[in-house]
Amino acid sequence: MPSSPEYSQWLVEQVRPHEPLLRGYLQKRFPSLPDHDDIVQEAYARLLRTGSGRPLSSAKAFLFTIARNVAIDMLRRQQTVAHERISEVTEEPVLEESPGVAEALDRKQREAVLIEAIAALPDRCREVIVLRHLEGLSYKEIAERLGISPNTVKLHIIKGTKDCAAFFRTQGLLQVATRPAVSEGSSQS
Repeated sequence: MPSSPEYSQWLVEQVRPHEPLLRGYLQKRFPSLPDHDDIVQEAYARLLRTGSGRPLSSAKAFLFTIARNVAIDMLRRQQTVAHERISEVTEEPVLEESPGVAEALDRKQREAVLIEAIAALPDRCREVIVLRHLEGLSYKEIAERLGISPNTVKLHIIKGTKDCAAFFRTQGLLQVATRPAVSEGSSQS
């Protein structure tokens, strides 16, 4: 565990200021979890355990990612069902009629990955993506608001989309498209 004075100073200056925002994020994204203090505490512990002795370039993003993972782990633990002996099982329907918790959790995880992907974009590109896809502004409206040309807006949208797709591939959420191989017998003219 890193314990240098520089690392401690980095924690105080770069990590701790994000705690109120982190708590708000956790309350909004994981309202069903009873104790957000435990999540914050575990996030700090994991941050310290993963520290290499030198500060990270984006403490906020790393802290939020760790806290999200801790919260998801806690949700999974809450949803585990105690095993019963077969002889103790009463007549219950084999299939549940309600929507699956797994699907909801999967959707939340994908949303969290999307947030991470957008957060990883360069500042201006992220700003354009948010204005376009979350606020629904047109290219022209974005250009006017940011004082850039519509063509520049278009370039940021293309870059942001490509970067997000690459991020999703690294997370295993997108499959790499493969081109069909050309057979030896086909002619190319």
